[in-house]
Amino acid sequence: MLSILTFLPIVGAIVVLLAPSDSLKKWLAFGATVATFVVSLLLLPGWQEIPDMQFVERYAWMPDLNIYYHLGVDGISLWLVLLTTLLMPIAVAFSNQHIKQNLGGYLALMLLMETAVLGVFLALDLVLFYVFWEFSLIPMAFLIGKWGSQNRIYAAVKFFLYTLAGSALMLVAILALYFNAGTFDLLELQRAGLPPGLQQLAFLAFALAFAIKVPLFPFHTWLPDAHVEAPTAGSVILAGVLLKLGTYGFLRFALPLFPVAVANYATLISILAVVGILYGALVALAQRDLKSLVAYSSVAHMGFVVLGIFALNEQAVSGAVLQMVNHGLSTGALFLMVGMLYERRHTRLMKDYGGLWASVPIFSFFFLVVAMSSAGLPGLNGFIGEFAILLGTFKSSPILAVLGTAGVILAAWYLLHAFRQVVQGALTNPANLKENLPDLNWKEIGQLVPLVLLFFAIGLAPNFFLDKINPSVAALEVVQTPAVGHELLVDSSDQSKQDSDINPLTTIY
Repeated sequence: MLSILTFLPIVGAIVVLLAPSDSLKKWLAFGATVATFVVSLLLLPGWQEIPDMQFVERYAWMPDLNIYYHLGVDGISLWLVLLTTLLMPIAVAFSNQHIKQNLGGYLALMLLMETAVLGVFLALDLVLFYVFWEFSLIPMAFLIGKWGSQNRIYAAVKFFLYTLAGSALMLVAILALYFNAGTFDLLELQRAGLPPGLQQLAFLAFALAFAIKVPLFPFHTWLPDAHVEAPTAGSVILAGVLLKLGTYGFLRFALPLFPVAVANYATLISILAVVGILYGALVALAQRDLKSLVAYSSVAHMGFVVLGIFALNEQAVSGAVLQMVNHGLSTGALFLMVGMLYERRHTRLMKDYGGLWASVPIFSFFFLVVAMSSAGLPGLNGFIGEFAILLGTFKSSPILAVLGTAGVILAAWYLLHAFRQVVQGALTNPANLKENLPDLNWKEIGQLVPLVLLFFAIGLAPNFFLDKINPSVAALEVVQTPAVGHELLVDSSDQSKQDSDINPLTTIY
């Protein structure tokens, strides 16, 4: 099933390129992404809430070098796979409405990127992981460079060089692990017990590649350029999925393979994450371009994810995994709405708007819900992820938790500021009048509704998602199952549960 899931989009890309008309290309690309989403949903009925890899496939690829085609999925990767397969048909549907130049090439690159990203989330062999990791760089660079805005070439080259620089060092570290342990298999490497000195050096190489991809402050400077210049669907996938490759890499590779180094560097990386949260929020507050504001908000929100990972306790890490999904949904929706507005008015400057609730009430309603989701309003998805991260961080470092909380306040500030600038106030610009600015059509509403429904589903029933995440998180060697406060949360009538099985969010929420 995992091979079908991974390579179905690349088959779709080939078929799209061979299709004789743009109309057929649109339907084939959309059909391929929907089919991939349906296949990904088939993971859920047979899912077991255990820490082990599931749906595992392992075949000899280059046996002389001990390289295997090895795929598997667990609670850490499950929801990221589903996030990818959900966002892709939405991005393709938007592109089908607005991309006019070389549509077949554009859609084929989108499908190739889906295969690459799914491969990263599912690969359990380091060589296979690296192939997919590097492959994911190519389609996005071409999407930005060919279909982006005015400075697209600069943004594409910057994105390519930053990511490539980090990946080169990671390849050296992968080879060092092989020469020490004789295998590229992730699960075998976890059992090998790597020497502390090798752990320190390899962690630095892996961490640099992952930090650039996140991006973690101060390696973030490629991100605003890439987001602002990318076509709308490219921004949706870049924010919604590609940034998660870095945080996923920390969880899948850095934490289990290098526990000694993780313990040594956790505080430093947590501090950088908090700096990124506050820096990203403050710079977002100063933006006048709506898309640029959303881009810097990604720096801040991904800082929360890194903070949760390196708090190194179950609540924070589980919250970080969930927050990766939340960020993909909320920020993906924000970029989608910025694109919808830009296609109508061809400006992203907030001063060019104002009073849109009077002319486009449907757009304004969705914009409000998406902004509140990104700001972490209780009852929506963003709240539960940030709450779990801050809860776990407080137990490891109260100071960092307090500073992180300041980032939540700043996020509400810049998002409400953007909403007020764009939607509220008097409608004074004739270009924004109802007769000049059409409201969302049924296709655009259809692209937003699945995301909004998931905002509420995660916000109101988070344990459906967390119950699948927690066993895999608890199995990570460096993650400590928190005991502080559990005596306040345990139901005394059920003594059969161990502390490691208790999710404090169940009772609190």
